[in-house]
Amino acid sequence: MHQEAEHGRGNSHVPARGAIAADQGVVALARPPIVYLVSILAGFGLNAVWPARMIPSAIEPIGGWLILLAVALFALSVREFRRARTPIRTRKPVTAVITTGPFRFSRNPIYLSFTLLQLGLGLWANSAWLVGLLIPTLVLMSYGVIAREERYMAQKFGDEYLRYRASVRRWI
Repeated sequence: MHQEAEHGRGNSHVPARGAIAADQGVVALARPPIVYLVSILAGFGLNAVWPARMIPSAIEPIGGWLILLAVALFALSVREFRRARTPIRTRKPVTAVITTGPFRFSRNPIYLSFTLLQLGLGLWANSAWLVGLLIPTLVLMSYGVIAREERYMAQKFGDEYLRYRASVRRWI
């Protein structure tokens, strides 16, 4: 169920102790869509210069299915943000802990969709570069973005977020 502070539903609120002054959202090292876009473009660029195949051609179509899964997961996740009336952009203050839809299974379904997109593109293009660049991308996302978001959410929503974090995995 959504916990919406602004609309009187649930009990999402800024705790009195440790309150966030002038809530500006999360200050991440980089914007997540840009992180994945740079990684994908770098992977395609490296693959154009030094092609590195990694799977038999018969497996390449699996990439297309992963891309479709990524698009569906992204769309469902965005729908939940809209239902909760909370911004998607990390630099805007969050107004709710979303626990419905894909957020029942992953605390970061949008980032998971970006990861599936890059993996799908890598398989479809049969590019070890695209798949291999997921490693530094996921490290940056885990430590430079998600860890900061989780600190922000814990500070803003307190026990409500901590209970959610304890019950739902970060990725899957």
